[in-house]
Amino acid sequence: MSIPVSTYRLQITSAFDLDAAAEVLDYVTRLGADWLYLSPLLSAEEGSDHGYDVIDHGSVDPARGGPEALARLSERASAAGRGILVDIVPNHVGVNTPHSNAWWWDLLTAGQSSRYAEAFDVDWPAGNGRLLLPVLGDGDDDLGELTIVGDELHYYDNRFPIAPGTADDGAPAAVVHGRQHYELVNWRRADADLNYRRFFAVNTLAGVRVEVPWVFDESHREILRWVHSGQVQGLRVDHPDGLADPGGYLDRLHAAMGGGYLLVEKILEGREQLPSSWSTDGTTGYDALADFDRVLVDPAGQDALDALEAALQSERTGTAQAGPVSWTELVYTGKRAIADGILQSEVRRLARLLPELPHSDAVIDALAELIAWFPVYRSYLPVGRHELDTAVRLARQRRPDLDATITALLPYLTDPAHPAAVRFQQTSGMVMAKGVEDTAYYRYSRLTSLNEVGADPSEFAVSVDEFHRRQQTRLAVAPASQTTLSTHDTKRGEDVRARISVLAEVPDEWAGALAELRALAPLGDAPFENLLWQAIVGSWPASTDRLIGYAEKASREANLSTTWTAPNEDFEDRMRALVRDLAVDGPLARTVSAFVDRVKQAGWSNSLALKLIQLTAPGVPDVYQGSELWEMSLVDPDNRRPVDYAVRRDYLDRVTEGWLPPIDETGAAKLLVTTSALRLRRDRPELFGRHAPVEAFGPAAAHVVAYDRGGAVTVATRLPVALARIGWGDTTIMLAGHDWQDALTGARFAGGQVRLADLLSRYPVALLIPAAASAAASAATEEATP
Repeated sequence: MSIPVSTYRLQITSAFDLDAAAEVLDYVTRLGADWLYLSPLLSAEEGSDHGYDVIDHGSVDPARGGPEALARLSERASAAGRGILVDIVPNHVGVNTPHSNAWWWDLLTAGQSSRYAEAFDVDWPAGNGRLLLPVLGDGDDDLGELTIVGDELHYYDNRFPIAPGTADDGAPAAVVHGRQHYELVNWRRADADLNYRRFFAVNTLAGVRVEVPWVFDESHREILRWVHSGQVQGLRVDHPDGLADPGGYLDRLHAAMGGGYLLVEKILEGREQLPSSWSTDGTTGYDALADFDRVLVDPAGQDALDALEAALQSERTGTAQAGPVSWTELVYTGKRAIADGILQSEVRRLARLLPELPHSDAVIDALAELIAWFPVYRSYLPVGRHELDTAVRLARQRRPDLDATITALLPYLTDPAHPAAVRFQQTSGMVMAKGVEDTAYYRYSRLTSLNEVGADPSEFAVSVDEFHRRQQTRLAVAPASQTTLSTHDTKRGEDVRARISVLAEVPDEWAGALAELRALAPLGDAPFENLLWQAIVGSWPASTDRLIGYAEKASREANLSTTWTAPNEDFEDRMRALVRDLAVDGPLARTVSAFVDRVKQAGWSNSLALKLIQLTAPGVPDVYQGSELWEMSLVDPDNRRPVDYAVRRDYLDRVTEGWLPPIDETGAAKLLVTTSALRLRRDRPELFGRHAPVEAFGPAAAHVVAYDRGGAVTVATRLPVALARIGWGDTTIMLAGHDWQDALTGARFAGGQVRLADLLSRYPVALLIPAAASAAASAATEEATP
């Protein structure tokens, strides 16, 4: 099986299609990446820029170039020695425009007699034999806006099929609607009454039952054609936690592929490990991201930022906060609100799968409580039974009144074959994602660089020793697992996080700046203001439109001062005015600019350290499109903006010719780090076979992360603000006695005790290789460069 040395992620859209990807292949090759890593390619909803709303499993999306463009890209990639990894979506399909999805259209037409009724996860009895579609606006429940157009029912621009023989008598549209296998209902009923499984709480993404053999076969035939024809060498599975049997699915997919590189987009909580029985090479790297970020965070700042967060939360609630804010409590509160709110229909569905117990509010309450306390996304029974035991213990502590009901539930929730146990495992992940990633992350503002997908914000920092231990574990357990810093799903781009992490070194200065900013533009929601100002400082300078888009999404996700379903216009108007005020010269903009000037150099140091660590640590590093320069994006859709490859080509040309760029706003220094590490890793893989800590000695020893990967030695600065006060002085690292060369600058150093003041005189990072190997690496790079 071929395993990539590294990957470069491209978002394939109608504006940047597969032929456009082929046009940047030479650049990606020269940059040093091994494989292209593509977003979903199957036909998706019209206008979709992400591709996760698949409407036709049988074809490459014409808007993305179609099958011919995939063949052209594959041919060029193969000729350049590159592989292709493609994102696939087995859990759900797009149903926003029913007529464009043949499976869904047939289901709506024929109901339970449709061939595709088995493909969708519908609870027909709960809808009295009809599929509930939450599309009606407030005030339209009388169906007065329904019209008959040919053999379709129309509701404004929405089109739905009319079953044969149900409109032949000329009955009014409302009467015909009553004869269909679906029922159009008010959009607000989705929370409690929806009777089909979705992706999280997205009504327009309907879950499919890929565990059914023919559903697997028909939804994967085209994907497997890519693999068997050699057009694609690997697959990345989106959201396996939504499946009834992720392990069984991966077994079947791996066998159908005939081998090949196979990754899962799996969020691991804390020290959770992937089930060892899964047929996969690893995750898409969020677990690694969390470790890389935290080794660059100053643990000394925790107490001050804890105190600030406690004060801000107390201000919001009007109650005194005793000690640090409990992340665990915030998670529980967010998850319970989701289980009682937008995913209540899923919890109610669980209760209906338990005919052995009387259907009661107590059963629904107990199920929601267990899900709210579930410590990871889901179990994979019998694997993960201890996680359920933990949830039971915590639920009983919080709600002793539910003890008897929880006891009655356990025999069914622990039985891997029971439908309720299967569905519980699918549901716990939904609630975790919505309650944590999309709620608690926006309510907890202590240090928002830690509020990232797959990360635990309660873990403030990681020591250098612990960092090394985790990398050694990754090398031993999952050496082919991907690592990442930015994705299409991250809440903040890697360099935004790198700058925000500097706040841990200057917590008192941040508290002062925040107080000044809040006084100039008060919103009345103290924790959210902290979160918003960190995003602004982290991404500055950013356009007004980008910041307003972020502010609106973040505030509504927090679901406190405003919400998606009931926006607080007064709050949002003040929030938008705050952002607009930043565009003009005034006290607000000057305060932000002054603080950014204080932290941006340290942020750039963190960024270069973060990038070099990720690209050289164990695992398969992915570079998200464009992030070889500063990646200052915020949450989607901001992080899916078009990439300017012309400027990147220019910088790459100049760097390849020997230019050593300054560390400045251009980000060219980051491109130097990226291409040097990628080229070395691809061209000299024998230098990356282990992970051995390299110890530092001297007064600034705490300010370096260094390790030997088996010949290539990474040296990266950490905690640059405090370092600037004391300097490197006589701090050294010990290297083998032969001569070394920095792959970034070309500078040579004698082995033995090497002074960091000399080694890191130009950049805060170095990538050392034996001098004898450097000539071979240069020759290999020249040979690989078109």
